[in-house]
Amino acid sequence: MGNRLSRIYTRTGDDGTTGLADGTRLPKDALRVDCIGTVDELNSVLGVVLSVEVPDAVRAVLEPVQHVLFDIGGELALPARPALDADAVSELEQQLDKLNAELPPLKEFILPGGNTAAAYCHLARAVCRRAERLLVRLSREDGNVNAHTLHYLNRLSDVLFVAARIMIRHAGDKEVYWRPRSKP
Repeated sequence: MGNRLSRIYTRTGDDGTTGLADGTRLPKDALRVDCIGTVDELNSVLGVVLSVEVPDAVRAVLEPVQHVLFDIGGELALPARPALDADAVSELEQQLDKLNAELPPLKEFILPGGNTAAAYCHLARAVCRRAERLLVRLSREDGNVNAHTLHYLNRLSDVLFVAARIMIRHAGDKEVYWRPRSKP
């Protein structure tokens, strides 16, 4: 980071716009800005996940993800400069396979929850899915979205689902299975 902020407020956003890394000003409710904010929100929820007891194998996967999410935010703020490549997606897939290998096959739908750590993970998963949906829309409307970033977010939501399952088992708790309501 070349310039350090000595003052947090700049007043440049008081008119309802925000600046991208290339100096472009966009309305704060622009789709690209919404994508940046949602990726930031996802990173913040991951911070909450990592603030509770997390198995070492899960922590080893999620801590680096926070850095990648900052890269994604930078990529969205400077669209001409992709930050992720196929290797980032492949690495995440390999980590997902390792985490999932220890779990029994899923035979039922599970509800978000089970314990605090798992619930936070499910919240992160839901925010990740929203970020992915917004980026798909941005890709369709703007065309300037790195496909590897879309793939990464898709895999990340799977990682977060598996991490929630691991956290439940790690704490000795049980998954809560969905019981469809019987028809009246």
